[in-house]
Parts: sequence; C-alpha cells; structure tokens
Amino acid sequence: MSTAMQRRKLLILENDRALRRDLEAVFSDLDVNGCETSDALATVRRTEPDAVLFDLGTAREPAVAAQSLELLRQILNISPDTKIIAMTEHDARELAVAAVGLGATDFYHKPLDAGVLSIVVRRALRIRELEEENWRLRERTGTMALEGILGVSDSMRSLCRAVEKVAPTSASVLLLGDSGTGKELLARAVHRLSGRSHKPFVAINCAAIPETLLESELFGYEKGAFTGAAKRTAGKLESAEGGTVFLDEIGEMPPSLQAKLLRVVQERTVERVGGRVPVSLDFRLVCATNRNLDTLIGNGSFRDDLFYRISEVSIRVPPLRDRQGDSLLLAQFLLQQHSERFGKPTRGLAPDAIRAIQAYRWPGNVRELENRIKGAVIMAEGAVVTASDLGLEDPGDDPEYLNLRTARQRAEAQAVRQALAVARGNLSRAAELLGITRPTLYDLLGKHGIDAAQFGRHATQAPEAATASVQAAAPPGDTTGGGE
Repeated sequence: MSTAMQRRKLLILENDRALRRDLEAVFSDLDVNGCETSDALATVRRTEPDAVLFDLGTAREPAVAAQSLELLRQILNISPDTKIIAMTEHDARELAVAAVGLGATDFYHKPLDAGVLSIVVRRALRIRELEEENWRLRERTGTMALEGILGVSDSMRSLCRAVEKVAPTSASVLLLGDSGTGKELLARAVHRLSGRSHKPFVAINCAAIPETLLESELFGYEKGAFTGAAKRTAGKLESAEGGTVFLDEIGEMPPSLQAKLLRVVQERTVERVGGRVPVSLDFRLVCATNRNLDTLIGNGSFRDDLFYRISEVSIRVPPLRDRQGDSLLLAQFLLQQHSERFGKPTRGLAPDAIRAIQAYRWPGNVRELENRIKGAVIMAEGAVVTASDLGLEDPGDDPEYLNLRTARQRAEAQAVRQALAVARGNLSRAAELLGITRPTLYDLLGKHGIDAAQFGRHATQAPEAATASVQAAAPPGDTTGGGE
C-alpha cells in the first residue's frame, strides 16, 4: 500500500454506533472519522475527507431514504471532489442507483463483508489519488504544451520527462508505439515546447496517401510536372519552413521515396517534382510508426541510413494496458469533454463502468477509449454511463479482475489469518510461520484490519494442513526485520 493511501481521510456516516465502530476498525490504516448523519455536514467541512462511506438506510423507509439522498447532494455541493460510497441494504438497489445518479462514486450492499467493502472503498480512494496526481502533474509543467496528454502512471511520467528533455533540442525524434497511443499528440508537444513553436506544425500520414501522390505532397512540384500541375506548388516540407514536420507511419513510406527523403534530411534542400533548382529548407523532423523498423530494415523494406537520420532520439509510447490507473483518468476526462461538446448532462461513470474500464485490455488504446466514451455519451439513456453503454462487460468485484496488487493483498491477508489460526493467536508463532518479524506482522494486522485476539481460542483447521497452506501463501518478507 502506498504512503499516499495510508494518509487518505475516510469519513464514515453511520447512525448505528456498533456498526460504525466495526467499520472504523476495518479501515484503521486510514485517517478515519465517524459520526452520525446529523453531524455529517459539519464533519465534512472540518475534516475535508477524501472519501465518505455513507449508510443510506433502507428503501423500506422512503422518508429516510429521501433525507439520505438530499444529504448526499449537500455533501457533494460543499465538497465536490470527495468520493462517496453509498451503502444500502441488499434489497435497495434502486436507492443505490439513485445515489450514483446524484454523484456517488460507487455503492455497496450489506451485509458487511470487510474484504469486499475494503476493495470498494480503496478503489474510490485510488480514483481520488489519480485525480490529484494528474492535477499536480499539470501544475508542474507550468504550460499547456502537453495538453491532451493525461496520465499519472510511471510510464507516462517517464514519457513526459523525455518529451520535455528532447523538445528544446534540434534532434530528430522517432516515436514508436501501437496505433491509437497518441503519437501525434506527443509530436505536437515536442513542437510546442521547442524554439520553433511560433512556426508551423505540418503533419502528413505516409500510409494515407497513395505513392503516386505522396512524392508531390511532400516535395512539391513545378508547373507542368504532370497532368493537372497547373502551377508551381510548395510541398509539405517547404510549407513547414522554420517549424516542425511530423511524418506519421514512416514505416509505410515506399523505398523510392525513402531515398529522396534521406537526401533532403542530409542536405536540407529539396528539388520539387519536375524541377532542377534546389530549394533550401529549415525544419525539425519528428516521425512515428507502429511497425518494427528493425524487422523492416532486416527484410530490406526500410533503409537503415534513413533510420539513423530520423531517430537521433527514439521514444517508445506505452500502450494503454501498461499505463496503470490512466484508463480511468482518461475516461473521466473524455466523459466531461464530450458531455460538454454534445450538450448531454452526463453525471459520471457508474460503478460497473469503472470496473469494466479498469479490467479491459484496450487493444485500440486511447483512440478506442475515446470512441467508446463518445458513443456512450451520445447513446446513454440515464444520467450515468454504464458498462453496457460502453459496450463492455462488468467483471464484478472479483479482485482478480482489478489488478495484481489487489489480488496480492487479498492473498497476503489470507496468509496472515491462516497463520494466526494455526498459532491460535500467538503472534510470535504466527510471525515464525510466515517467515517475518513481529513488527512486520503488526504492520500487516493494521494494514488488513485483522484482530489477532479472535484467533486465540479457536482453531478450525488441522495444524498440518494449515501450516502447509500458510507457507504456500506467505507474504513476501524476511526474518531479519526487512518486512515487505
């Protein structure tokens, strides 16, 4: 668990004092406050929680349910960034949906299952953390040069740093990555952060223009060079004078044009089609491809000398599936953007949509995500976008569908419980079984909200079987005090 998550503030709104104490124990590793609903607004103002776990009561009491929904609305009015998890009775699905429609991030149906509820609450806190990290990231850049490039994953942080380093130089840049990862956005960021930002940015897709037209499009042509050439026309390279040329899908360029482009890059002059007079050029070259250029060079379909000229700096753009946390952040941004664009009062993403977005592999990357969000905004029947609106399946609350970290934490908690059962609550013996120190075990007990005392008088598993299970599932650690 990150230190950021440990410092997160959680407010529990629960009128049942005993249940409130139980919930506070489940989240003892967080900065937890609990109160009755009558004190909710004052407590929200005083503590400024990151998330609120709010027991809405039962749908069988319409007046109480209506009061709860009104209180939820008031909380979001005074603290719109706070994530609210609506807790309801199992048969109160309509009440939970109404809460989400008002702006709740997620909902949870009782009875209490500490493991599942922990997943729901920590998922909401993670959303809050991602939003804050992205805001800090944008503030640090101090510019809109990276406009449209959102992300808080480590891979995107590294990518943005690389762009910021290379942009002020004159080096040619080669962007490598799958289709739909945003390579043109990055090329534009390189241009905006460079000394050429006040000059043109000219983009051309080498795969979208037939070979017979690509030459004249790039290099220009003289009057009478071919049928229909009624006047001298400058090519894209000339029109970018002083600025940046972006050649997308450079791997699709025919070999005959590769030779001419190489000469242009080397000599910084061009002869228009049908012309003999060299024209001086001044541009910065940025290229992109989704192809493996090493393979193309190996089979002779791409020139190695051109490759070295266009790739003084190579930057690999990660696929969306490798950008942990970014898919949800991007989805929320795109949802707001397209809701405003189409004039649709979309309030947010339903819990099943959030789960689906996080679980899906996104083979089409950011482009696919944007298309699905755009379609959902247009076609959604309700105020919130559901997994069905996105054309995705809801993976449910199975932690294996969330991420590896969640699955690992569940296995870790299970191992600790099994060790305590075998040791009958003896902490020294449990730590020995797990292969960790007692201080590390104390940390794990707090982290997972486990009360060791409940294992002191009961043992429900044969010691030999339980010991084998503990050793197989033991959390990472050591016996020298290193802990996790």
